[in-house]
Amino acid sequence: MTAVLAGQHIVVTGGASGFGLAIARALVAQGAQVTLLGRRQGALDAAVAELGADNAAALVCDVARPESIRAAFAELAGRAPPIDALVNNAGMARPGAVDELDEDEVIQQVNTNFLGTVFCCKAAIPLLRGRTNARIVNISSASAWHYDEMSHLSIYASTKAAVERFTRDLREEVQRDGIGVTCVRPGAAWTNFADGWDAQKIQRGFAAWLKTGPEMDSGMLPEHVAQAVAHVFSYPPGVAVDLLEVRPNQPIPKPEL
Repeated sequence: MTAVLAGQHIVVTGGASGFGLAIARALVAQGAQVTLLGRRQGALDAAVAELGADNAAALVCDVARPESIRAAFAELAGRAPPIDALVNNAGMARPGAVDELDEDEVIQQVNTNFLGTVFCCKAAIPLLRGRTNARIVNISSASAWHYDEMSHLSIYASTKAAVERFTRDLREEVQRDGIGVTCVRPGAAWTNFADGWDAQKIQRGFAAWLKTGPEMDSGMLPEHVAQAVAHVFSYPPGVAVDLLEVRPNQPIPKPEL
């Protein structure tokens, strides 16, 4: 693949697994250097080892904590080369019907998915000003707009809808700084996203989801989402994709409980 991103330094939050690691692979394949932010040092170390130390670095950062974000971006400000782009990918979900929501899990989702995106943008903007083709890419979810993704994920979907609305204003605010802003809205793909979910809550959400129709869309992998994100970086300065949705497109029968 042509090294179209040679010389670009791109920060990817939640970069140690799932969509984030797939995005990092795609960016490195196009010549970029990436810095991965994530909560677990071991997972970050494994991701850097896979990508290669010449291509990737990592910083421990919990985007649910503003002080952790400030520390990570202060560290990035002192590193070379300067950053050229930020991909806000970090996210988490916890299933639950509204009448059984766990308060701590609600707060964690809001802090990680929405406020984490907001404060990472706030920290990155001063570092991106003046770069030749600076970009911010915020990862949303098809759950924010489509009702057939999964049931009992109202808080997750709401935080992603908030990310999309925030991204609209962000785009307008940083245009004069030469920063392109994009929202990427992926549908369901095969990842370990549901690791750690409460089994009983999953079952109840799954049962509600089965009632929305007999079929589901399938066939998408994290690599397809990564291709969409990499595409965003193919445009010259002054041109930006506003919103890019990528969803699976193979209808199959929903599995039974």
